[in-house]
Amino acid sequence: MTLYVDSSALLKRYLVEPDSERADEVLGSDDQLLTARHTTVEVRRNLSRALTGAPLTQARRSFQRDLGAFSIIELSPAVCDAAITIAEHLGVRTLDALHLGALQQVGGVAVTLLTFDLRQAQAARSLGYTVLGC
Repeated sequence: MTLYVDSSALLKRYLVEPDSERADEVLGSDDQLLTARHTTVEVRRNLSRALTGAPLTQARRSFQRDLGAFSIIELSPAVCDAAITIAEHLGVRTLDALHLGALQQVGGVAVTLLTFDLRQAQAARSLGYTVLGC
């Protein structure tokens, strides 16, 4: 299986949250991991809001190391155009639309989405994607 991982799922690796163990389990079960470039911005922003000092430094290092296992989808014009269409049709938030646009560009419904964002999951399911997490 190929797994697209959004920010809500990745953050669970670095912050103790409900479903953190589940996220680790799913992430460890797949060797074909994908995410979009803007995930790095989302994760780093949220880490900086939740942590300080040594825990923040360690989480940033772990995140950077973990990114080496991912294929990063760039926010190309095609991804952004797909995101626009999705946002206009479903009314999803901008960052969610970018995740779904990236997902659409790399394999469509053949790729599974890992998210713990309920709105993202609902939008993805309405587009025909298999969703793990929530």
